[in-house]
Amino acid sequence: MFNRWMPSHLRDRAPRVERVSWEMVPGNRQAFRPATSGPKADFWRFEDLWQGIPRGFASVGMDSADITRGPMSFDEMRPGCYDPKARLADLDEVGIERSLCFPNQVRFCGQVFLWMRDKDLALACVRAYNDWVVEEWCGDSGGRLIPVCIVPLWDPSAAAAEVRRNAARGVRAVAFSELPTHLDLPSIHDRNGYWLPFFEACDETGTVVCCHIGSSSTSVATSPDAPFGVTVALSTVNSQLALADWLMSGLFARYQNLKLALSESQIGWMPFMFERVDRIWRQGNAVAELPDVLKEPPSTYAVGHLFGCFFEDTFGLEVRDSIGIDSITFECDYPHQDSTWPDTRKYLETITAGLDDESVYKIARGNAIRMLELPETLTSA
Repeated sequence: MFNRWMPSHLRDRAPRVERVSWEMVPGNRQAFRPATSGPKADFWRFEDLWQGIPRGFASVGMDSADITRGPMSFDEMRPGCYDPKARLADLDEVGIERSLCFPNQVRFCGQVFLWMRDKDLALACVRAYNDWVVEEWCGDSGGRLIPVCIVPLWDPSAAAAEVRRNAARGVRAVAFSELPTHLDLPSIHDRNGYWLPFFEACDETGTVVCCHIGSSSTSVATSPDAPFGVTVALSTVNSQLALADWLMSGLFARYQNLKLALSESQIGWMPFMFERVDRIWRQGNAVAELPDVLKEPPSTYAVGHLFGCFFEDTFGLEVRDSIGIDSITFECDYPHQDSTWPDTRKYLETITAGLDDESVYKIARGNAIRMLELPETLTSA
């Protein structure tokens, strides 16, 4: 990624992989760090940051007993985690034709580069990542691997320029934070319009704003001593917060072509959120502080603007009419620990068994094609 795509004068300062010993951080059951001795794993190293690869990030196909706390090495991963040809072979195994590819080790909206001190270097890293994912990771897949690009979150004008640069070569998806204030950035409601250049570029180019769970680098915990499974069970809560933000921000009313994908968010919770924000709007009082541009109930703006993405949510499909069949897309969460792979096709066939053909088409294929402005069929492979 960086040896090939970074400007030559910056390569020696770019992230690099080093295999080192590691240990868990005392007092934090999920955090780990380099150590002087012990088991070894692969870390990204740059500036003063050492970032290991959590086992849950790349544990697809592993036995449950092997999915433990701590980082891992590339040797322990299924090749489809880092090799595009192996990824395509794994997609073939479960009948997936095309797959949207999210940032992972750079975090879910590229916030690793936001944390860098040298912003010139960080911007070069953002561009190198995008060049790599578009030209190298997805470039030889015949359209089967679809890129999600990242932007320099610290500079909305530069972010807008990066959206347009990638849109010019066919990219129609960009990663964004579910809750920007958790990254010490302005919210989407910012009165000074911090994010408007970015949103305007996405609206202009038809680029989907993809908010993946975890893209705020925060998670919901009920108590310090709760099992981590509680946090995993609550992993979609931030998506719920994000949807309330977006529906009540007025952005969908202002930008007719702006699209939001709540990626890996699941969908069963959406009908209640629609009901709740609409009730607040109907009360019509100043306490709610809603923007004047919201002339209709907030949920009505979801049509054509909002896409909920699920990988395992049987209840969500039961309430599909309350969500809107045109707003539902299916995913498999490869290569994370929650992935349905290699049983993805079996699961989808089971939960859609009672649906009409048109609904199945939209959920499994059609809505994603429309959202990303993709051709119906691939012309090369």
